[in-house]
Amino acid sequence: MERLHLSSKEEEGVSAKEPKGEDLKELQERYDKADQGHVFAFYDELDVEDRAALFDQLSTIDPDHINSLIEKALHPPKQPSADELASVLKPLPESAVASILDSKSEDIESWYSSGLDLVGEGKVAVVLMAGGQGTRLGSSEPKGCFNIGLPSGKSLFQIQAERIWKVQQLAEKKHGKKNIVIPWYIMTSGPTRGPTEKFFQERDYFGLGKDNVVIFEQGVLPCVSNEGKILLETKSKVAVAPDGNGGIYQALLMSSVRTDMRKRGIEHIHAYCVDNCLVKVADPVFIGFAATKDVDIATKVVRKRSAKEPVGLILLKYGKPDVVEYSEIDEATAEAIDPKQPGVLKFRAANIVNHYYSFRFLETIEEWVHQLPHHVARKKIPYIDTDNGKTVKPEKPNGIKLEQFVFDVFPRLSLEKFASLEVKREDEFSPLKNARGTGEDDPDTSKKDILNQGTRWIESAGGTVISEEEIGVTGVEISPLISYGGEGLEFLKGKDIKAPAVLERE
Repeated sequence: MERLHLSSKEEEGVSAKEPKGEDLKELQERYDKADQGHVFAFYDELDVEDRAALFDQLSTIDPDHINSLIEKALHPPKQPSADELASVLKPLPESAVASILDSKSEDIESWYSSGLDLVGEGKVAVVLMAGGQGTRLGSSEPKGCFNIGLPSGKSLFQIQAERIWKVQQLAEKKHGKKNIVIPWYIMTSGPTRGPTEKFFQERDYFGLGKDNVVIFEQGVLPCVSNEGKILLETKSKVAVAPDGNGGIYQALLMSSVRTDMRKRGIEHIHAYCVDNCLVKVADPVFIGFAATKDVDIATKVVRKRSAKEPVGLILLKYGKPDVVEYSEIDEATAEAIDPKQPGVLKFRAANIVNHYYSFRFLETIEEWVHQLPHHVARKKIPYIDTDNGKTVKPEKPNGIKLEQFVFDVFPRLSLEKFASLEVKREDEFSPLKNARGTGEDDPDTSKKDILNQGTRWIESAGGTVISEEEIGVTGVEISPLISYGGEGLEFLKGKDIKAPAVLERE
């Protein structure tokens, strides 16, 4: 099998049993034939429990398949030169794009209305790619548990849960009925699943209901040395790593998520990453836009700040929708100006990993998931030296983690089934990547972006924000429970709000 979903026998309440001799011999032969027999180097010195654990883990891995993945990842098809690439890149055609920045207000209102109708009909779901731990943020907790320092002290999970709740309320108000549900499917990594489940349980699922918050786990793949050998983390455990955000497709295949969606009659899915504090979860405008166009995948983008901003771009490559990384594009292509819009970059659609899927498309995963490429990430991977049994903590990259990207599926679509919606960066994109104090994409910039957004909403509603500049923090946090996107704030007209502040209710 290509993916592993690991659990311990102790967790399952099953006592460990010594693997049968014939089963062990057969498994060892498979690994020996694949030239990966070293994973059994310490088997004879392990106790029964560790032997069983190693046997079970190795039984879920196909060493020949891993060898094949490694070979393909290390020797991918020849990539075009920068000059060749420039000749095959084009912006998405006007038929496939729209922009909140310059669309007619009646179009945006129409998308919003149709999206809210689909929510009201119970046809919309949300998939969250919750990622791993907040290690780079200085936290060992799942990234979604992180508190960016807002006046309310809310975590990323809570902010996003409240946005889902608010969209449900808006749909209920429009349709005049109760108990409208947007199910929330949260994909974690192995180490973060337990803590994520506990976090939600302790907070009563933020009022969304236990049955409507489904936590599932992405797969992992073995880590290998630069020479292609599977690495051992301990004498009884293979070193593994999550399979990247592109692992979402295999995880949907391996879990019961699609079955649950099918039972609920879901037709439209919003998928996004946890580390964007401004994400408009289950955005009716986005859902309505994609559904109106009848596409299978749509993606939100923001306008690239400058030619040198290191972001991936959504565009056409060889006539197919694709994402091209900043490092792949030559300077002339990056700096090219749109002939129809002087002063605006020709290639400006920055990828923010914020996507729409039709359920009919996710029903076809079996047909193409095995064809998606794997990419090499060279990392420093601690391992057990099979010659002497000692743990090695390398100072430079010594191995390979294989990962997939969520956008690898884009080129499989015909242009008629793909669309892109440009949104305002200040309203919808503030990534959290770095530790506090970095000054870029860190908790302080995330907090600032939310507080600035609240200030804009209040001023648009006719209120005034009075800031105490001397304390160094300005702006107002407006709870999603009050407003999803700036609506419903008429009660603030003519009022003065002293910042910093948080508005939790009218």
